[in-house]
Amino acid sequence: MLDTPPRNFFAALANQTRLRILVLLAHAGELCVCELTQAIGVSQPHISRQLAQLRESTLVADRRAGTWIYYRIHPELPDWARRVLRETATALVSTDPFRSDASNLATMVNRPDAPRCQSGLVAADAWDTAPT
Repeated sequence: MLDTPPRNFFAALANQTRLRILVLLAHAGELCVCELTQAIGVSQPHISRQLAQLRESTLVADRRAGTWIYYRIHPELPDWARRVLRETATALVSTDPFRSDASNLATMVNRPDAPRCQSGLVAADAWDTAPT
């Protein structure tokens, strides 16, 4: 279990781009920078900077697969942080710009390893099956 200070956690959520990234990751499970760039519609360097801050605040983890780097919600987040992210993502996913982000991701062509599942999104109960 990570020691994620609440102050750092909530500071990370205060940025709109980081929040959009987290909502996408919460619903898609794991995404690469190109998928996040396409979905959110901002530059790759901007997405990379925001991901670096999310990694630094221990909200996301990454893994390498060949030349790709995939990002996901950190599986060792404390339970309280996982609950906050789950509830936040659930509340926001049906509102813009989060709804548009999900739509952009779902219609993206040439996604690496796509589709990850039939709908392109992981079921909401994926939170309950993540390692703790």
